[in-house]
Amino acid sequence: MKILFLSKRRPQGRDLLIRPYGRFFHIPRILSERGYDVCLLLLSYKKEARSRKIQYGMTWVAESAFPSGPLAYIRRAEKIVTEFRPDWIVGFSDTYYGILAVRLGQRYGIGSVIDAYDNYESYIPWLKPLHNLWRKALGRATLVTAAGPHLADFLASFREDKKAYTIPMASDPNFEPLDKAECRRKLDLPVDKKILGYCGAIHRSRGVDTLFRAYETLKKDNPLIELVLTGRKQKRLSIPTGARWLGYLPDKEMPLVINSLDILLVLNQLSDFGKFSYPVKLYEAMRCHIPVLATNTQPVRWVLGDRSFLTADAGEELDLARKVESLLNANRYDYGAQNTWEQSSLAFEQALLSHGTFWGKGKSDLPL
Repeated sequence: MKILFLSKRRPQGRDLLIRPYGRFFHIPRILSERGYDVCLLLLSYKKEARSRKIQYGMTWVAESAFPSGPLAYIRRAEKIVTEFRPDWIVGFSDTYYGILAVRLGQRYGIGSVIDAYDNYESYIPWLKPLHNLWRKALGRATLVTAAGPHLADFLASFREDKKAYTIPMASDPNFEPLDKAECRRKLDLPVDKKILGYCGAIHRSRGVDTLFRAYETLKKDNPLIELVLTGRKQKRLSIPTGARWLGYLPDKEMPLVINSLDILLVLNQLSDFGKFSYPVKLYEAMRCHIPVLATNTQPVRWVLGDRSFLTADAGEELDLARKVESLLNANRYDYGAQNTWEQSSLAFEQALLSHGTFWGKGKSDLPL
C-alpha cells in the first residue's frame, strides 16, 4: 500500500524536517516500518528552498509558498499522485490539506483521508467560505480520523451516515519518568519548592489569566509555591510577580521540565477550540507520572479516564487553587496503561485496510 501524506511543514510551530514529532511524524514512520510505501509532502510558509530526502524509511518532499503561493505545492502533489500512484492521500495538520487530499482523491480515483487533531474551524472562525469547503470535504472523504471521540463525532456530523474514527494522541518516546531533583538542577530550578508548571501558548485565549489569579491566591498562604512557564508568550501579557518564564525551550529540555514539576497545569476555555482539544501535554505528563490539573472538558475527562480530582472548572481560579492544594503532596502518580503511537498507527492502518483492497505492502522508487 502506498500512502501520500499532505501537511504544512510546521504544525504547532515545529519544523517536521528537522524536529519530527507527534502524529504528523510517528504515524507515517510506523506505517513505513510496517512495510508500506510512504511519502510526506510538506508546505513551508517561509522562503525556503525546495528539498527532497529519504529518511526514516520515508520520502520527504518540501515546497515553499514563496514566491508563487501554494501553486507549486499543488503542482508537486499532482505530480507525485500521477507518478507515485498512491492508494491513499492523507490530509494532515489543517483544513487546506484535508480539502486538497479529497479533491485529488476524487480527481484521480484514490482513497482520501482527513485527519484532524483540533477543531480547525476555530483557528480562523470568521472565514466561513473556507469552513464550507472543509465541511464538504469531510462529507466526501473516504475516511475521516480524529484525535478523540468528541472531535470525531463533530466531524462525523458532516458525513451523513458515514462515521469518523478515533486515532488518539500519545506522548513521544523521549518522555519518561526521570529523577525530579536531578532535572531541577539541570534547569537551575529550586529543589526545595513546590513547582507548578504550565507548558504551551501563554495566551489569554487559553485561560492563563485564571492560572495567574489562582497563583496569586496560593502564594498568600504558601510562599514556597513557584510557577514556572514555558512556551511562546502573548505580547504585552505580564506574568505574576514571583513566576518564572523560561521562554521557548529546546525539545530535549521538555522532558526535564515536565519531570521537574509537582503539578502540570493544562488550561483551556470552553470555546470552539477548547471543547475539542486533546492536549498532548497531558499525555506527556501522564507518561512521566506527573500529577496534572486540567480544565474540565469532555476531551480532558476522556484522556484522564474521568479522574475528576485532576480537573478544575474553566475560569474558576478558586476551584483551581483548591485543587492545586489537594495535589501538592501527590509526588508521582501512576495513570496505568497509556496509548502509544504504535497503537494509534495500528488503528490508523486498520481503518485504511477496512476501506479498500490494495496491492499490499512493498516499497517502490518515487520519481520526483
